[in-house]
Amino acid sequence: MTRPPTEADPFAVLFDVDGTLVDSNYLHVHAWARAFREENIDVAAWQIHRSIGMDGSSLVTALSGDASEAVQQRLKDRHSSLYKDRADLIVRLPGARELLHHLAGNGVRVVLASSAPDDELAITRKVLDSDDAIFAATSSKDVDTAKPDPSIVEVALERAGVSADRAVFVGDAVWDGEAATRVDVPFIGLRCGGVADCELEKAGAQAVFDDPHDLLQRLDTTVIAAQIHEAVHPTK
Repeated sequence: MTRPPTEADPFAVLFDVDGTLVDSNYLHVHAWARAFREENIDVAAWQIHRSIGMDGSSLVTALSGDASEAVQQRLKDRHSSLYKDRADLIVRLPGARELLHHLAGNGVRVVLASSAPDDELAITRKVLDSDDAIFAATSSKDVDTAKPDPSIVEVALERAGVSADRAVFVGDAVWDGEAATRVDVPFIGLRCGGVADCELEKAGAQAVFDDPHDLLQRLDTTVIAAQIHEAVHPTK
């Protein structure tokens, strides 16, 4: 049986949360769509979906055209309100809790590399019910600009106490891949957020899996297993 990395040579897996560990992407799409319609801004749901995972301010700027700062702020506030109103619809994605606990049980530092506001992150952490497996977490308050800017990944690495070559990022969006690869962190993509394999691969995914359960079942085929094994049997 493979032994875990030692505290002297830790290894971390950084996770996006929305669409990666919890099934919340389409709730975000619905909340954004209503917010835009209430401001009489015509944005199709597919356009919103393709922007999910992007920094919220960047999403609003990209999709609201020349809307004023006041309107953009109302859009963000309304999205947050609508999202939280239907938070009871959020569920864990298959295998999410089991994957986090499996990694933590093997000495891996599990970090939630989220750019969600603290109140939204609190909701998803409650759904995950895995705080005992989580080593650290980030939120929107930690950076000025979130993905695809790599700042949140850099903060997550710092919280984990590891360098880029001792970490892997798992996410469901192209923005996750772009942020991770910009700081040389290997990226693994998941389909459960609704993004095609080819787009995840173009964003740098070394491998693509259906969801956390599929990743856990085939973990031995990934760079995660290779990194853990290397910590135990370093190349001389």
